Amino acid sequence: MILVIDVGTSSVRASIVSPHGDVSQVHRRSTPASVPFPGLVEFDPAAMAAAVLDVAQETLAACGQPPAAVGVTTQRASAVAWNARTGEPVGPGLGWQDLRTVGKCLEMQAAGLRFSPSESATKFHWLVEQAGDIGDDLRLGTVDCWIAWNLTRGDRHITDATNAGVTGLYSAARRGWRSDALDLLGLNPTWLPAIVDSSGDLGVASALAGLPLRALVGDQQSSLVGQSCTRPGLAKATFGTGGMLDVCLGDERPGADVRTERGCFPIVAWQVAGAVSWGSEAIMLAAGTAVDWLVEDMQILTSAAESEAVAAGCEDSDGVVMVPALLGFGTPQWDFGARGAVFGLTRGSGRSHLVRAVLEGVAHSGADLLEATEHDTGRRIETLRVDGGMSANGVFLQALADACGRPVEVSRELEATTLGAGYLAGLAGGTWSSLDQVADAWRPREIIEPSGRDPQRDRWRDAVDRAGRWHPDLSGISF
Repeated sequence: MILVIDVGTSSVRASIVSPHGDVSQVHRRSTPASVPFPGLVEFDPAAMAAAVLDVAQETLAACGQPPAAVGVTTQRASAVAWNARTGEPVGPGLGWQDLRTVGKCLEMQAAGLRFSPSESATKFHWLVEQAGDIGDDLRLGTVDCWIAWNLTRGDRHITDATNAGVTGLYSAARRGWRSDALDLLGLNPTWLPAIVDSSGDLGVASALAGLPLRALVGDQQSSLVGQSCTRPGLAKATFGTGGMLDVCLGDERPGADVRTERGCFPIVAWQVAGAVSWGSEAIMLAAGTAVDWLVEDMQILTSAAESEAVAAGCEDSDGVVMVPALLGFGTPQWDFGARGAVFGLTRGSGRSHLVRAVLEGVAHSGADLLEATEHDTGRRIETLRVDGGMSANGVFLQALADACGRPVEVSRELEATTLGAGYLAGLAGGTWSSLDQVADAWRPREIIEPSGRDPQRDRWRDAVDRAGRWHPDLSGISF
């Protein structure tokens, strides 16, 4: 059995993954981020670490016997700084959504380096400026690094290649930190962690009775493994607050380290025994957020779960189209000035039509991610595997299959990140013999076939064009 710690944006969980791929003994703590000002997203690193230890101990107590290892999967690109001598954080943790470093990103563009404010690089720079002079005692890391430090009681300052790869500081060609970027940002390489495998003997979790730490992996890559997409061409999409589509490319390294023509990003899918498997990622900024808008802002639903039954109250949206660009567009447009829009309302449009239009809008956005990924990788994705909170919504899943024109295979685990970290930790300890065995373990909860109904993709594209560049100044910013 594997103890898996899963650190998300709003909660931390600990679970047991069995040798049969079952998840049990789930314990959770809420760790919501704070938003002290629009665009600023912070969290308390000490409280996060304490919550991790609490839920891990609760799961271990409920388990009844010691597991073989610990696997850790975390939100990516969020940044933490701490004092190695005291183990205390220096300043707040900066969430991956935090935008306080937009100005620094634009300044770096002028110097010839392109960073996104959602990457860790400029967040590290901001934290260093706030830290004061603590010299060689300063440590910087993403959330996986901070959790590994706490689990090993300061013995290991490490990050895995999947998390390093989304900091903006990782060189795929050199498989290490970019000295040019570190120099321009004033970051001492001794402050940064060593880059290690995603699966292997990574340290001893002395804070958890000395269990071996055998997996560190970013959440989206963990979901990719958790949905058994460990062979080239297999792809998954996670529909949570936002949406991410990831495809396994195997040992075929992408040609560039930066965003591609159609708005996808090259990623390290995992690193095992020093060998990197690569992938490509497409990003939707708002998925479940659009449903939350119906609940919290429009107040026409009492819960997100209610959206399925309400949307099922009509056969179609009767021409209503909702573009869920509430935070702008991600892949493929990357238009930060776009805004959410509703088109096609008539006097006969009702609550169920709007709710269905929101679900269909997220589904069309998912199809856009699929098309962009296929264009940029040159690979056809035959079926799309899905997890995340929206994968429990049958109306959404049918709309996704129709928009993509492909079968949609639904994960048995709503949050496949936990299963992926379990697979990687178990791979290091012999529970699973190979990633091919992980690929063969895929057993979807259900398969949704396209209905044959016209998904109105041309109408969708027209609506997307109309919703774009609503704020031209923001639309002109590119990271």
